[in-house]
Amino acid sequence: MKAYHSHESGRYEVYVQSFPAGGGKQRVSTGGGLWPQWWGDGKELYYRTPDHKLMAASVSGGTSLAMGAPAALFEFRSGGLADEPYYSVDRDGQRFLLNAIVETETNSPLTVVVNWMAGVKK
Repeated sequence: MKAYHSHESGRYEVYVQSFPAGGGKQRVSTGGGLWPQWWGDGKELYYRTPDHKLMAASVSGGTSLAMGAPAALFEFRSGGLADEPYYSVDRDGQRFLLNAIVETETNSPLTVVVNWMAGVKK
């Protein structure tokens, strides 16, 4: 199976399809979706929604694919352009690496260290 996002419906949605034979395309997302990634054992598919939620849909079936209803795991605002996934899933599906915007105080001080190599012991 391969998972991908496409704009063919007028908005980005996530699909799965048999690979390499093709055919049997099935839409997974219900309200838009981008950047699908499989869990290590292929029993769950993750993707990001346009409203910043990370979704998970269970996958079952042998010769025919059966997708469970997508469920929201958590929300995060990705830190960058929309053309990158900004998340990665660990093999066990229990941990995620996120490139996310973290809210901070607008007046937080910035510390710049100059000549820092002089302080490094060789």
